[in-house]
Amino acid sequence: MSDREHRGRSAGAGRQLTGAAWVLLLLGLWTCGRGVSDARQGIAAPTTGDIAAVGRPAEAGLPPAHRPATGARPLSVEIPAAGVRARVVARGLDRHGAVDPPPFDRAGTVGWYAAGARPGAVGTALMVGHVDTESRPAVFHRLGTLRTGERIRVARADGRVAEFTVDDVRVQSRRHFDAQQAYGTRRSGRAELRLITCGGTFDRAAGGYTANVIVSAYLTGLTDPASGAS
Repeated sequence: MSDREHRGRSAGAGRQLTGAAWVLLLLGLWTCGRGVSDARQGIAAPTTGDIAAVGRPAEAGLPPAHRPATGARPLSVEIPAAGVRARVVARGLDRHGAVDPPPFDRAGTVGWYAAGARPGAVGTALMVGHVDTESRPAVFHRLGTLRTGERIRVARADGRVAEFTVDDVRVQSRRHFDAQQAYGTRRSGRAELRLITCGGTFDRAAGGYTANVIVSAYLTGLTDPASGAS
């Protein structure tokens, strides 16, 4: 996909980012798996179709959205249904202009795109993580197994815990990449969270995976862990 096509697809979805930063983020998804061998562990996620919806039907029975709050830096993320309990580290862009995930020797950590929204604030907070390394599964190995209604908890630097509820899980082909699905806010005015990792199959010739797993969630609770008060 050319830079011109990337810019065209991102035009309606870049409300939280500048145009230049949006294009760089789009390129970042295409580099997922760069420099990794084809000794894959495999991922537990559907891989058929250009955009495969995994965890739907979604809307019925989901809790109401919690009002957004002042954002705070995330410290850790917990996803019980996917066996994730990981430290969150702030990341920027690498020398290629892509979102810089944690290095492979820290594949158990999750990267938060620090130039974007903070978890709990209005907008879409973006977190990325590896699905595997050359020899073992990584932090987001089971991300594609999530279903709508499952919970994600983010511990923040202000001492509060933001709880998000999953409302969409997709496997999106890179050949037909949709920026709105990957980065755009699903409902205006909400505090949302987006988790992204590699998906599909590993293409040895291209040196990366053929798709991305994209989990969307929205804020449904914000508590003080000591008191439990919202």
